Amino acid sequence: MKQPADLPIVHVNQNAEIVLAKRYYRKGAAAETLEDARGLFWRVATAIAGEERKYKHSSWKADPLARAFFDVMTEWKFLPNSPTLMNAGTDLGQLSACFVLPVGDSIEEIFDAVKHAAMIHKSGGGTGFSFSRLRPKDSRVGSTGGVASGPLSFLRIFNTATEQIKQGGTRRGANMGILRVDHPDIMEFIRAKEREGEFNNFNLSVALTEDFMKAVEKDEEYPLVNPANKEETGHLNAREVFEILVQKAWESGDPGIVFLDRINRDNPTPDQGEMESTNPCGEQPLLPYEACNLGSINLAKFFIPGKEGEEAVDWEELRRVIHLGVRFLDNVIDASRFPLEAITQNVHNNRKIGLGVMGWADLLFLLRIPYNSQEALNLAQKVMGFINEEGRMGSKLLAKERGPFPAYATSVFAKREQGPYRNATVTTIAPTGTLSIIAGCSSGIEPLFALCFARNVMDGERLVEVNPHFEQALKDAGCYSPKLMEAVTQKGSIHAMDHLPEELREVFVTAMDIEPIWHLKMQAAFQDYTDNAVSKTVNLSNSATVDDIRRIYWMAYEQGCKGVTVYRDGCKSTQVLYTGDSEKKEAAAEASNRPVRHRPDLVYGFTQKVNTGHGLMYVTINEVEGRPFEVFATIGKSGRSTTAKAEAIGRLVSLALRSGIEVEEIVRQIKGIGGEAPVFMQGKQGQVQSIPDGIAWVMENRYLKAHRSVHEQNGLGTQHCPDCDEGLVFQEGCLMCPACAFTRCGG
Repeated sequence: MKQPADLPIVHVNQNAEIVLAKRYYRKGAAAETLEDARGLFWRVATAIAGEERKYKHSSWKADPLARAFFDVMTEWKFLPNSPTLMNAGTDLGQLSACFVLPVGDSIEEIFDAVKHAAMIHKSGGGTGFSFSRLRPKDSRVGSTGGVASGPLSFLRIFNTATEQIKQGGTRRGANMGILRVDHPDIMEFIRAKEREGEFNNFNLSVALTEDFMKAVEKDEEYPLVNPANKEETGHLNAREVFEILVQKAWESGDPGIVFLDRINRDNPTPDQGEMESTNPCGEQPLLPYEACNLGSINLAKFFIPGKEGEEAVDWEELRRVIHLGVRFLDNVIDASRFPLEAITQNVHNNRKIGLGVMGWADLLFLLRIPYNSQEALNLAQKVMGFINEEGRMGSKLLAKERGPFPAYATSVFAKREQGPYRNATVTTIAPTGTLSIIAGCSSGIEPLFALCFARNVMDGERLVEVNPHFEQALKDAGCYSPKLMEAVTQKGSIHAMDHLPEELREVFVTAMDIEPIWHLKMQAAFQDYTDNAVSKTVNLSNSATVDDIRRIYWMAYEQGCKGVTVYRDGCKSTQVLYTGDSEKKEAAAEASNRPVRHRPDLVYGFTQKVNTGHGLMYVTINEVEGRPFEVFATIGKSGRSTTAKAEAIGRLVSLALRSGIEVEEIVRQIKGIGGEAPVFMQGKQGQVQSIPDGIAWVMENRYLKAHRSVHEQNGLGTQHCPDCDEGLVFQEGCLMCPACAFTRCGG
């Protein structure tokens, strides 16, 4: 359909235009841009509205529906997930973001899954896998008489294969890897990301069962079960496993957890089997060979100025957009061309959609409601309850026009005499990192990471991004000034700026201003009225303890969440020992008066391989409360003298650590000590000159190197965007760049 003469020009902000031009606009053979924002949204609107012609009893005609879809998208009230914006109306035609593939317990099934994952990633999607069907490491393989290599070895193959696929320069798909807590290899899985860089294309989650959680509560053992023959292979203490799971999440953010029994209690089509995995960010549990189409409503666009509380929400307009969104997403199912026939069949059989939200933090700003307040939680339940109820009504109307989803007769809805519905699920809170940049709003249901931040653009120019609602509030209060904006840009937050009005400091809070418990409460409030699950990150400061994460995990279980992701600031690339000079001095003073600490019975650590002139050295550092406690250095295939030197240096460094000597002082003493056989090592600038120099490199790399940008100083991440080198932030279960919209999980 040609563009109507009265189709308005679409105005986008500078950041959105950069994102659209780089990732969304259609390109020609010479990579030239073939469309602008108006062309993109008209392409999508007409392609999706065109599906209406298949239904002779539809209450809409295709042409006016296309205009309605165009308007609702370009008014930034609703946007579908990224693959729909990229591919609708194109030859590719793959419009879904999230898929789940089964991994069976045979070489043929495993490598079929690798192949299918490659096809999905090539088409723009991300994949979730459960590796729980694979027999454990070292168990017998009947057909060959050999032994199995276990889930982790195959997980590494999946990671390598999908890492190589770059989807047309627009999206790099992510993966979710899940293992049941009762799988015999669960401890290896929990520790899979102890070394940074391992499985970097995977989010990992442990599938916890109700029986396991009860065993944790009672401090009991639970059985490990070989999935190949259903036989028990041993027992573990549930509380000890839970503690290690919490410890590893504290160290790196991985693994997360999903509550498998809770997910399956909400499975609308249990006759088709159990759900065993989710999409990469955890918000969409799916059956094997199933996909889901997602879209998000920008809540900030439904604010009515001059009113307060619930009366300031335009409920009638929200209802209209919900119904349009449900129709849009159902049409996407018909318009999408899936990479596998099995996926096509399952998607059309269940017709799952996931309508969610973005701009939640912005709406709270406009309403002057603090994110960390009971009033915000109450409104969250009101808003999501309304969206879920109206979404169901929209699905019911579609069922009258088009018929219910084919599997309706055997679904839980038919047994409860509910519906009929067109869609087995209607609501999902999905990540909206890229979409929210296009729409100019806050991501999903997350608080802002920073009220202001600076990003570098062409020729070294520095552009300050300011939340518009915050800027207006400052002007209304007579507080705005360029000097203040610069100060906020440096800090990202006004939480500690006592000279500003208290109401402003209470309302305009950022992710790190908010106690972790409020993050979790907000997730639970939205989950209460969401068919699928909620993508949300519980952000913690670097100083957060293992106990803090334990409480969050347990509270997620108690409050009905289907899973939870935590992220302790700075845990990914360096373990920062101090938050400031004053704390450093206090810690040093305390250490000088402290006796040698005794070794606990149970410690956790990591092992780093170092190439030395004497052979490969393995440096193991164990930690207590996140701080290095002891060091072991071993060198294989070397003389007894060299082995003795390595052991002696490790013992002395351990004694220094246990006596309170700071890491940087130890590194200063042993770094650069020369030896008779220096060697170059990948990842180290220069040579490993000796055994002590190699140990120093490991300690410095792990504990002291903190290349921290302004984003990082604000608690905005410690990894850098591969596209623009800005600091990445961790939200909605994924690392993403607020400057250029790069994301490791899509959006």
